[in-house]
Amino acid sequence: MQLQIRLLGTMELCVDGQVVTPGAAKRRAVLAGLAMEANHVVSLPRLAEMVWPEAPPTSAVANLRTHAAALRRVLGDRLVARPNAYELRLAPGELDVAEFQRLIGEGRALAAVQAADAIATLSAALACWHGPSGDGLPRGTALDNRWTTLDEQRLQVFEELAEARLAAGQHGHVLPELRGHLAAHPLRERAWGQLMLALYRCGDAPAALTVFRHARTVLHEQLGIEPGEELVGLHRAMLDRAPELAYTPVSAPPVTAPPVPARSAPGWTVPRELPATPATFVGRTRETSEILAALGDAAPAAVVVAGAAGSGKTALVVRAAHTVAGNFPDGQVFVDLGYETAMTPGEVLARVLRALGVAPADVPPNTDERAGWFRSLVARRRLLLVVDGVTRAAQVRQLLPAGPGPALIVVGQRHLSSLDGVRRVTLHPLDGVPAHDLLAAFAGPERLVADPAATAELARLCAGSVLALRIAGSRLAGSPAMPVAGLVRELRDGPDRLDLLAYEDLSVRASLAAGVAAVRSDDEVAGRLLELLATQPDHPAVLDRAATQLGVSTQRVRRALEGLVDAYLVHRAAAGRYTLPALVRDYAAEVALPPPPTRPVTKRRAHPPVAA
Repeated sequence: MQLQIRLLGTMELCVDGQVVTPGAAKRRAVLAGLAMEANHVVSLPRLAEMVWPEAPPTSAVANLRTHAAALRRVLGDRLVARPNAYELRLAPGELDVAEFQRLIGEGRALAAVQAADAIATLSAALACWHGPSGDGLPRGTALDNRWTTLDEQRLQVFEELAEARLAAGQHGHVLPELRGHLAAHPLRERAWGQLMLALYRCGDAPAALTVFRHARTVLHEQLGIEPGEELVGLHRAMLDRAPELAYTPVSAPPVTAPPVPARSAPGWTVPRELPATPATFVGRTRETSEILAALGDAAPAAVVVAGAAGSGKTALVVRAAHTVAGNFPDGQVFVDLGYETAMTPGEVLARVLRALGVAPADVPPNTDERAGWFRSLVARRRLLLVVDGVTRAAQVRQLLPAGPGPALIVVGQRHLSSLDGVRRVTLHPLDGVPAHDLLAAFAGPERLVADPAATAELARLCAGSVLALRIAGSRLAGSPAMPVAGLVRELRDGPDRLDLLAYEDLSVRASLAAGVAAVRSDDEVAGRLLELLATQPDHPAVLDRAATQLGVSTQRVRRALEGLVDAYLVHRAAAGRYTLPALVRDYAAEVALPPPPTRPVTKRRAHPPVAA
């Protein structure tokens, strides 16, 4: 029996690769307490302190034995009964907390020799996390100190990784992560110093000095203290333009010949197909951690990233894929299906096989043969496969890893719930500080500071769409004389909002059109529902009324609406009521408009020939 217990986030138990629900909260707490003391005997009184937030009830021992008996039916002989105690036996790698601690030790040992060498190991340590430790378990118990310690270690490891990346010259790439880290944890002096150093090495000394002033204000307002000696010393060195602050690349040993990619089988190539990492990226720290954690799973190492059109799914996935690319030396394949529902599983497999070096003439004509050849080629290889624009689970089902080695990231608007055993990461609308930071990255922070009310309204009009925010920021950057309030007026008052949310090759309308077309091709009723909702924006759809208007059954309308909810094209409101998100409503209203009337063509009468 193979177990996988995850406590660094929402608790999860996997038995032989299958997710198992342990039971009620207290039963999960019993399992968590035994796992935290894995391979050690835990007495019943000690276990009770881990389960009940206050004094345990008189029935505590009986309840613990009941919970243990239920867990033993799942865990088998891994859960051993002792006199007035229990012991949970776990093998190395079966508990994410232990794996996190192991990777911390290895990373720190590597950093002690050369900081840059620790990047991969410390990244793997952070990839163990997918949320706050012990999320969903009872609070106020004896485990609280353990969760607090682990959360603190996570922050320390993040900053140790930032230190290693700065040592490796990645000061430009680490900027957004540091900003997100400090937005969530503004009292971390070490991170303030790292952000200052990263900006300074990017050639932006004024911004670095501004960060120091901001850090000083935060520390004084929240703690009533001044920055420590290290941060003050860094500030002084920047004022003096101290030469030791500049980045000095670590000299590499001479290379006598260029490395040749290994080919461990005839016809195998090592693909490097990932698009360039987005230079401007803010927020999504939690979602990135969840993706990295999924890619570290034993089997299957697969994750579905879902979200509304324009939510930044592709940018997030590409960034995460680059982060772990070093862990997949056998290559990275990137396939964009473009939300084409007509793309068959066989065509997807053929595309992947060609990327792996199979000659087009050698690709088998049968889909099953293609799937078998793919599994044989990638077995135990460290290959990362990213498939974007997926509309149906069938398009990627044959690509799910059949064993350890390969990993798969699927990107689409739907959760693809029929894919078994994969993790799912959902992207919600970007708002608050991340939305402001994304606008600032394009338009410049000074423009936004000058009119914070208009900036907040601009972010609201973009409805949390990463694509809309990028376009709005780009429009402001392209029109330096335009105030933020001017763009807000055009977006709010103009009838052609989607025309304004298009810039060069970026278009909210085009993004929505692809998602809507995919849904329409699968469900004609869903397309008609979108038009119905767009023509009645002030009246949320009610099942019975919609069924009457469309001439179908209530059950049919419900299925179509739930499909639209899964594709992030409709919001579920109160019971039986559904509404359109703002930008989807604009697009659906355009689609629902009748075509302009065509003027009839009148034939001109031929003139009689002129007599000679």
